[in-house]
Amino acid sequence: MRQHRQNTGDMPVIGQGNTRAVLDALQLQGSPYVYGGASPQEGFDCSGLVVYVYNQQGLKLPRTTQSLVQQLPGVRPELRQPGDLLFFNTQKPYSHVGIYVGNDDFVHAPSARTGRVMVSSLRNPYWRERFMAVRRPRYSPDLSLNTFDENSCLLN
Repeated sequence: MRQHRQNTGDMPVIGQGNTRAVLDALQLQGSPYVYGGASPQEGFDCSGLVVYVYNQQGLKLPRTTQSLVQQLPGVRPELRQPGDLLFFNTQKPYSHVGIYVGNDDFVHAPSARTGRVMVSSLRNPYWRERFMAVRRPRYSPDLSLNTFDENSCLLN
């Protein structure tokens, strides 16, 4: 990660973006992968990790990858910032999501096979070939919250 610098508050910033989301997500590395999980106590799936991290900031996000990609504003990939959400096609379009941390890295809960929350790189051919979109979480009264369904975090 880049050198930290202080902003007007007491929170360090990493370039631009949502540093608090990045730091919170990075602290969850090693948490177990659990399909449908959305807390450190029960474990996480990919969208559960995203929803948990942003809920810690008071931002309620939709629960599924499909809802996240449909309801959050898009960002051009070259303009992504730490805290943005990266979407991938692992079994079908927009079936996996992670939180961008900077330097082409992202934190995510990939699968039962890997078994844990971890950092991966967009430079890895697997992720680079499956990358689809960037979305930016923001406070908005327009978000429609949904429940867990079969569209959550599908990974081969």
